Amino acid sequence: MEHLLKLNNNAIRHSFGKFIFMLCVCSMATIHFATHAATPVVTQPQVDKPARVLFVGNSYFYYNNSLHNHVRRMVGAHNAELDKRIQYKSATIGGASLDHHNMDWLTMPGKIGVKEPFELVILAGNSGDALKESSRAKFAQTVAEHNKVIVSRGAKTALYMTPAYVPPHKELNPQNMRKIEDMYVTVANDNQALVIPVGLAFEEAYRRYPDMKLHDKEDGSHPSPLGTYLAASTVVASVYGINPVGNTYSMFSAIDSKTALQLQQVAQDVVNKFFGRK
Repeated sequence: MEHLLKLNNNAIRHSFGKFIFMLCVCSMATIHFATHAATPVVTQPQVDKPARVLFVGNSYFYYNNSLHNHVRRMVGAHNAELDKRIQYKSATIGGASLDHHNMDWLTMPGKIGVKEPFELVILAGNSGDALKESSRAKFAQTVAEHNKVIVSRGAKTALYMTPAYVPPHKELNPQNMRKIEDMYVTVANDNQALVIPVGLAFEEAYRRYPDMKLHDKEDGSHPSPLGTYLAASTVVASVYGINPVGNTYSMFSAIDSKTALQLQQVAQDVVNKFFGRK
């Protein structure tokens, strides 16, 4: 009897957690259509087929064998000639905010193993930056400072819009994604930077496939392998203008073809809608 009670309690907790998550997904979708978020000023890739790209961020990048590796393999699967020229670097600090990174040093040619200047620098803030006024202001200030350095090196800046938290994260809130979207688009527009709408791709994927696991189940914050794959597809579609639908890269068969196609389609649809592309 005691064993059955424990099983029933676990089932109740699981069902309640799933109910709360679905409530948040539905609420986020409702808020998305009820509000008028800033629209991106930069709507097309700013660099034609960038080969030298620097990713600057935190654990959201380095989870699952690092986002930049998956972006490279997806780009390479699409364009073998470009794959031969790619030089990607990823500078990440766990739990970091952007101001923890020395952009002058990272972008100086030769300092981190790339002799020629980077063509594109992708910046990701801390997952909680959009949730408080003080951290929003710090993010805006830091992006402006980093962008000046990046532009002085002859490169362009892109901002990686992070996903919102899901259960069991303690800061879960249905309004989080709207705050994140507004912060990234506003700051990007202020700096003539491209936004990579990864957070919106996560939101749309959960709307279409509620049982898909895009976040780490233990913390509801970091990406699962499926989340990283969706993020890579969104980066490819945003930065390169490449349609990822049908791309043969599957994390070395870790993702089945049906799921890969679903995530690729979400990424392409979200990017097209976000930028007004056809």
